[in-house]
Amino acid sequence: MIKSFFSKRVKILLVFIALASILFYIFSDKKVTQTIFELEDIELLSLSKKAKNSAIDQEKESKEFLKKYFLVWEQDKISISKEDALWGFSIKVVTRYLENFSKIDSEWLEKEKINSNFEEFNTLNKKAITIKNTNIRVFPTISPIFKNPEALGEGFPFDYNQNSLLKINSPLMISHLSKDRAWAFIESGFVYGWVKIDDIAFVDDKFINEFKNENYFITIKEDFAIYNPNFVEYIKASTIFPKKENRYLIATKDRFMNARIDFIDIKDDYISSFPLEFNLENRVIVLKEFLNEPYGWGGLFANRDCSSFTQDYFSIFGKLIARNSKAQTSFGEYIDLSDKSNEEKKRFIKNSAKPFSTLVYLQGHIMLYIGNLDKEPILVHNIWSIKLKDKDNNEKRQIVGKTVISTLEIGKELEEYDSENSVLSRVLGVTIF
Repeated sequence: MIKSFFSKRVKILLVFIALASILFYIFSDKKVTQTIFELEDIELLSLSKKAKNSAIDQEKESKEFLKKYFLVWEQDKISISKEDALWGFSIKVVTRYLENFSKIDSEWLEKEKINSNFEEFNTLNKKAITIKNTNIRVFPTISPIFKNPEALGEGFPFDYNQNSLLKINSPLMISHLSKDRAWAFIESGFVYGWVKIDDIAFVDDKFINEFKNENYFITIKEDFAIYNPNFVEYIKASTIFPKKENRYLIATKDRFMNARIDFIDIKDDYISSFPLEFNLENRVIVLKEFLNEPYGWGGLFANRDCSSFTQDYFSIFGKLIARNSKAQTSFGEYIDLSDKSNEEKKRFIKNSAKPFSTLVYLQGHIMLYIGNLDKEPILVHNIWSIKLKDKDNNEKRQIVGKTVISTLEIGKELEEYDSENSVLSRVLGVTIF
């Protein structure tokens, strides 16, 4: 019966993916060729030459990064309040939909509230570690939550039950388990929410002392497999691994869910001592690993969205920034451009932004400025779509759905380009490191 239940869930999710594919072709009938650049069209090294190697105080910032990364293992319980932990239940004031397009009702919410088991909040208080890449969910369920699926910019892939993705080897503090004991409510160094119990293991002081060996490495290659000797996981760039005697540490678990140290091999050119030096060549090597990655809202399908791209890019160099795009603007000097014209915004970014160490922010989106090409500011960002408007003033979307190099006026060559709602028009400010 359980197998049948999950089979139905999987089938429904596959239907959503199929519908998304159809929508992709409907909205992607035109190509953006002038404001999105292919690698062969742009000299990344020449842009990187204009960046400052000293833009990041790597010794200082990497220490802060590791302190934050392991902080939950220094705690006795998770640090957020119960009120903050329950934020997802505010969903009752707005209309949301499930995977079969049915509206979320009070019965569904009550069922999730009961299973969330928040009367046990901060009672388990166990330290743990991820043994696989794992999704962090707002509610303890794999069910997606959508706004109106028929609205532009909503539906797939914007699953509002998807909070973020945690990579393998992430330290955790567990508040409590769900009623069905299939999920754990956790806090990591960067985010909190529900993770599958299958993807974590409990750690004790002995494990922590062995894992925190002060010899840390970070992956600079995207999507490669690790084995022990069986398959363990596909590894994302910006994953932390302690190293001991030429092998890298991961956690496995016994039948009681207790973590055990295991060792794996990783190719030398897939990983670097932490932090990787922020220099001309490395900035480009790392950037290329992220290009063309499919868009992943909140880490959906282990892909990145705009802010997880920028977070992971700088993590490799030891710089800590927040997970959320708005919060990332506070990790440097923020300059407000909201009252500037489009030409003034472009001029400021072109003349004052620092290549490879400036974030360009608009509501709900963030981009990495990497320099100028033909007098145009050039940015790297993982973007879902470009806003368009037809001759009858109806809104449309051009799906991009991946990490690209573009101008601030991405999609300008399209006949239905909506200049009033363009990326440039919506820029609010920049953060310079």
